[in-house]
Amino acid sequence: MTGGGSTSTRRAAAAARSRGRPSDGSEPEPDARRAAAAAARRHGRGDHGPLRLMDLRPRTLALLGVASFALFSIAFVAYTGGWWEEEVEAEGAATLRTVMRSITPLPAPRMMDLPQFQGDHKESLYWGTYRPNVYLGIRSRTPLSLIAGLMWIGLKNGQYFLRHVCQDSDELSSYGWTAHNGRDYGRQLLVDHGLFLTTSFLKEKGEGSGYGGDWAVRLDANSESDGTTHLFFYIADEQGKLIAMGSHVPSSRGPVLLASGSHEEIGDWELYLRSEDNLEIHRAGFKSTSMHNLSDLVQQAVATNAMQTGNLNLPDMTEDSSNIMIYQVSIKTTAQIDIVFLSGSASKNPTIEDRISKLTGPMLSTRLESKRKEFDERYDKIFNANNKIDSKELSVGRAALSNLLGGIGYFYGQSKIALPKGFTQKNGDKYIPYWPAALYTAVPSRSFFPRGFLWDEGFHQLVIWRWDVHISMDIIGHWLDLLNSDGWIPREQILGAEALSKVPEEFVLQYPSNGNPPTLFLAIRDFASGIHAKQFSDDEAKKISTFLERAYIRLNSWFQWFNSTQSGKYEGTFYWHGRDNTTTRELNPKTLTSGLDDYPRASHPNDEERHVDLRCWMLLATNCIRSIAEFLKMDSALEKDYYKMSNQLSDFGTLNKFHLDDKTGAYFDYGNHTEKVRLRWYDVQDKDTMRRELLRETLQPPQLQLVPHVGYVSLFPFMMGAIPPESWVLDKQLDLISNTSILWTDYGLRSLSRTSSVYMKRNTEHDPPYWRGAIWINMNYMTLSALHHYAHEDGPYKVRAGELYDKLRSNLIRNIVQNYHETGFFWENYDQKNKGKGKGARSFTGWTSLLVLIMAESYPTLHR
Repeated sequence: MTGGGSTSTRRAAAAARSRGRPSDGSEPEPDARRAAAAAARRHGRGDHGPLRLMDLRPRTLALLGVASFALFSIAFVAYTGGWWEEEVEAEGAATLRTVMRSITPLPAPRMMDLPQFQGDHKESLYWGTYRPNVYLGIRSRTPLSLIAGLMWIGLKNGQYFLRHVCQDSDELSSYGWTAHNGRDYGRQLLVDHGLFLTTSFLKEKGEGSGYGGDWAVRLDANSESDGTTHLFFYIADEQGKLIAMGSHVPSSRGPVLLASGSHEEIGDWELYLRSEDNLEIHRAGFKSTSMHNLSDLVQQAVATNAMQTGNLNLPDMTEDSSNIMIYQVSIKTTAQIDIVFLSGSASKNPTIEDRISKLTGPMLSTRLESKRKEFDERYDKIFNANNKIDSKELSVGRAALSNLLGGIGYFYGQSKIALPKGFTQKNGDKYIPYWPAALYTAVPSRSFFPRGFLWDEGFHQLVIWRWDVHISMDIIGHWLDLLNSDGWIPREQILGAEALSKVPEEFVLQYPSNGNPPTLFLAIRDFASGIHAKQFSDDEAKKISTFLERAYIRLNSWFQWFNSTQSGKYEGTFYWHGRDNTTTRELNPKTLTSGLDDYPRASHPNDEERHVDLRCWMLLATNCIRSIAEFLKMDSALEKDYYKMSNQLSDFGTLNKFHLDDKTGAYFDYGNHTEKVRLRWYDVQDKDTMRRELLRETLQPPQLQLVPHVGYVSLFPFMMGAIPPESWVLDKQLDLISNTSILWTDYGLRSLSRTSSVYMKRNTEHDPPYWRGAIWINMNYMTLSALHHYAHEDGPYKVRAGELYDKLRSNLIRNIVQNYHETGFFWENYDQKNKGKGKGARSFTGWTSLLVLIMAESYPTLHR
């Protein structure tokens, strides 16, 4: 039997996409000199001139920062025993100060300590399907939780495979949520080579329930084969506390107690199974704290028992003090199985039997159907879907939202922060841990990227806040609480053993000199403008106001980090730091920090670069913070600075001076660049052998110039509404968008023009093109937003913008819907060369879920 959770398989899958990581295994991050330069700029030194902004650090917070830093320094030295040699002691001491700041929390009140995130709100979100990396996984929002989940044995080509962890190599025909409200209800369909599984989740807080309430899982199984279907349901305690085994004999007369235990937050608990079908049940108990290896435990137990007895069953044995209980339910053809978790089971009023009855059988069927109708009605009301799309498209929109909400996870752990180059701890580690932290977040993909990504999350929240603004604030609050004392957030959150199990070790480290687009400002700006436009109820508006007031100091610190570490050589210019200026293997050195990975920038990176996309993100950030300050009626020097900076970055003449190509009307990066580069095979001497390597050859010296590659970056000022509606530049931008030789396709806008010298070219021997032509939904959504804006602004190009808007929106909806119906999945991106077919990671319901807003014609507030 092949295990669905083997480490080698998971790592190969995780490495298959760059997603901000190199594929050649080389260190992608800046060298020590660039890191030192960034540190110097943070302290007001260096050659570059960031936009000037007053520091928002009240005296009390400054004192807190000193104390916090001192405590962390003492703890760090105690932990490492010192990690620099005597001959570099002075350098080590200076580096220690820099490192300690990178792992010290921002000295400001925590977002998650706000009263609105306590009480009923916190309890209502306690349980959920918060383990997106497995096909069905339940846990609570607490660091050491009870966890539950589903496995099954699939049959393909005569071989048995254990299914548990979501991975494309399982080749399921389809899996994903068809309905999920993010709180207490979800319905998922999984199709595995003739086995049809429907999983339904329902949660409720009833009389007698403990903290967080009770929950139920219904499993509907239907197999086209005549063989036996083997399902496994497990419950485990991450604290390692004993779980008592109940009966394993199925009963047609009522529920069967499977397991029981106690947890400090919810009290005594019990797990029951009820089914009217003919079931065969086996079980096994294990003592382990390695929850990410549950697949291996089951696979080994079943395989060993099969060798000894000839039966594909668990051995009906338990280890002493087991904290993991696994139940195998074997069925013929079809079955319906209800599993009920009761918290606070010591309470006998109402009776246990009454509580089980409400969450099983006919009463559960009624509740699930009611929740489904409630979800559909709420979706139609919020997104006004029935008036704008047909029923075929409507079901796909609901699935897109459901998969985004059903992919929300809860993670707890410590990020690993890379030490400066040349420094290693005495135990050999090249990292220092961040403080222990929780993260409640949506994820881009349950199979490839089941963890938090900073630049993706802003796009996720554009959808989620419209569905449930309280969940959205909770998620954004968790992210903002990750700010360190410099104002930096690690861009990829790999927290806890389950998350780590999906990422190769060499890609785990986070680099505190590297940024990521601050897309959370997209949703936060909507909060402020939504209150002004009276889009929220009085209760929502009050809580959003409190949230923004608490967030202000954190947003300011985040902005200041960008302003001081990602600034360009001249005031008001910015570039993504961290590009490799020594590489000989890349056709064009990647800019992983920008989120656009291999999108072509200046061929020879240096500090003369100016990146137009980062300038636009900074404009969004200043406008957002300025809007919050105006909304909160803040009259301070800081607010005046943001007003000044917003005007400065909005200045159309300065933007054009730095980035506009007058001939094409495209906006370009600027830097040390030549078009005359290529990848060529070389024979390289490696000790006693010769090997061939694909290396870059520069045929013409680079020079400072605009980087002439038309693509998504060229449209960023347009996307942000920074072009006046009467400007000739707007007409030129519409030309670029509509030209089929440049960006336009019948399936959406391609990421890079067909006329580019690197269009669809590999970046290295092992790096296929990623952002060099494919159609990406987040950038198409931003472009649609701008077209919608200009179609409603008076000006000579209003009608043309509206026509392009209608055509692009129609193309995107048609192609995503068609791919979903044909393949059963949403995709990471879409192939502009192959009739718009989905490609990359499948089951990618992160920003591809923006389809919901495209259908609803609901766009972010980008424009003042």
